[in-house]
Amino acid sequence: MEVPNYEDLHFVLVPLMAQGHMIPMLDIARLLALRGVTVSYITTPLNAARIRPSVDRATLSGLPISLVELPFPSAEAGLPEGFENADQLTSHDHARNFLLDATKLFLKPLIGHLRDHRTPPSCLITDAVLPWTREVARAFRMRRLIFHGHNCFSTLCFYNLYKHNVLESAASESDRLVVPGLSHRVELTKEQLTMTNLKELREAMREAEETADGVVINSFEELELEYLKTYRETTGKKAWMIGPVSLSNKDDGDKINRGKKASIDEKQCFDWLKTKEPNSVVYVSFGSIGKLRPPQMEELGFALEGSGHHFIWVVKEGDALPKKFEEEPITERWMVIRGWAPQVVILSRREIGGFVTHCGWNSTIEGLCAGVPMVTWPLLGEQFLNEKLVVDVLRVGVSVGVPRPCGWVGEEAGAEGVGREAIGMALERLMDGGDGGGERRERAREFGELARKAMEVGGSSYVNLTGVIEDVLKFKSMENVEENGHDDML
Repeated sequence: MEVPNYEDLHFVLVPLMAQGHMIPMLDIARLLALRGVTVSYITTPLNAARIRPSVDRATLSGLPISLVELPFPSAEAGLPEGFENADQLTSHDHARNFLLDATKLFLKPLIGHLRDHRTPPSCLITDAVLPWTREVARAFRMRRLIFHGHNCFSTLCFYNLYKHNVLESAASESDRLVVPGLSHRVELTKEQLTMTNLKELREAMREAEETADGVVINSFEELELEYLKTYRETTGKKAWMIGPVSLSNKDDGDKINRGKKASIDEKQCFDWLKTKEPNSVVYVSFGSIGKLRPPQMEELGFALEGSGHHFIWVVKEGDALPKKFEEEPITERWMVIRGWAPQVVILSRREIGGFVTHCGWNSTIEGLCAGVPMVTWPLLGEQFLNEKLVVDVLRVGVSVGVPRPCGWVGEEAGAEGVGREAIGMALERLMDGGDGGGERRERAREFGELARKAMEVGGSSYVNLTGVIEDVLKFKSMENVEENGHDDML
């Protein structure tokens, strides 16, 4: 059997400048490069510095990945100089300028770079939040695939909500709405289902997705095949599940350097874990954007300490911790990590028995890969839908009962959101064997095994990535035939 030659293919990846979007897109770049495809990963100087260690490790191993830095026009778009990532934004005005103005100014520099590249671009994999990239695909007559960063369940839910104008039918933010087009009932408030208040961006994203050549999804068929089939039938779009893409990182060094440099000595963290029993440690992290108010941090800290379990608590730089944890960040009972943590490696440790998560999809699927049950604490965006998937569909999680989303930029989750009693009860259900805890843990373990098999040679996600590449190769061949035929007629 002849081995396919993909060396002439050049994939261009353009993620939104936010950690939760950049990291999985870098994993996709690695997966493509492992197949021999040339990959250009487009970002800005600040973001390039954050991920350069990961890219350097990949290129040193011989993978054909280029990290392309394009200047980010912060001041021109009305942003403070040096603002290049969503985690730096401090107001809604900044968010609007960042998403609607600054990223668009990437268009001309990106086209100029690609025109000068020795290998013509074959395919653009673009973040769904960057609808202007369709102009790049048109300029080079190449395939354009959308990457949401969501799972298929949430992607399908949002598609159906907008298709049927469900959000517009609600009289108030607290109105409860049913997501149409599913085989079972999914009900949330309008406030929980609103991804962004930037209507202009929502409309542009929808149009860009409708005109795209397909969608790539960081999930695997064994997890949500029903929703993949329904999405394809509902939209008429090609869609490929190629994840969990975090499993492209095999070496602990790659896992530790994934994203940003860890703010803790990993040896210190792992030495602390080695002193704990299997399944005895709770891992707590709320991602890189959402933020809890100090009173809510007090409630969480009280509940964690009162649970009797060991825990690792990851907090952002600048977060106001309860005084006890500020004064003693590491004790026999707990470890506080301020800043970036090597989450994939920590979750994979046998000592970790549960994960308190904000339900961002990267964190959620990393928890699933590790076979760890979860307490779900969604903060914003599609995270409330991810909670429904984890708790109601997959049945590997316990909801802490968050009533409303927090603000995305410059705001914090309300202190009235979750009390210490509710947190304590969720932790008890998560870590103890009663109330279905054993079944949740076993289902989580089974999903972890299925995830690993999906990424192996011959697995569903491996085959789907081949399908993506072959689709681009076929399109390129057709384009060459058309061009040659056109030349013959001249």
